[in-house]
Parts: sequence; structure tokens; C-alpha cells
Amino acid sequence: MLIKVVVALILLLILASLGSGLVFMIRDQGRGPRTVKALTVRIALSVGLFFLLMIAYAAGLINPHGL
Repeated sequence: MLIKVVVALILLLILASLGSGLVFMIRDQGRGPRTVKALTVRIALSVGLFFLLMIAYAAGLINPHGL
């Protein structure tokens, strides 16, 4: 159950970073470094989430299920 909460929290952080990147892109007209930093954080969070899911699967904390 805890892993599901952590995954949901990371997904919300990814969306927040994506939104802040959009806001910075609009405000700075694409000329500032803030957009690149926000999108770099988003990519790092996404890669971290991927590895967290792989580790959780290997540890048996999450199990795939069929449709």
C-alpha cells in the first residue's frame, strides 16, 4: 500500500514539474534557464519512478495483473 502512495506522489511531482516548465516557458519566452531546469527535474523524476517500479517488482511489493 505504501508503494502505491509513493508512486502517486511521484506522479503528482512529475505533473507539477511539467506545469512549472510550461509556465516558465510562457513567461520567459523560451530564453531563460528555468524551463530547462524544470524539464530536467521532470526527466529525473520519471527515470527515478521507472527504477522504483522495477525494484518494487523485483522485491515483490507490486504484482502485475491481467485485464
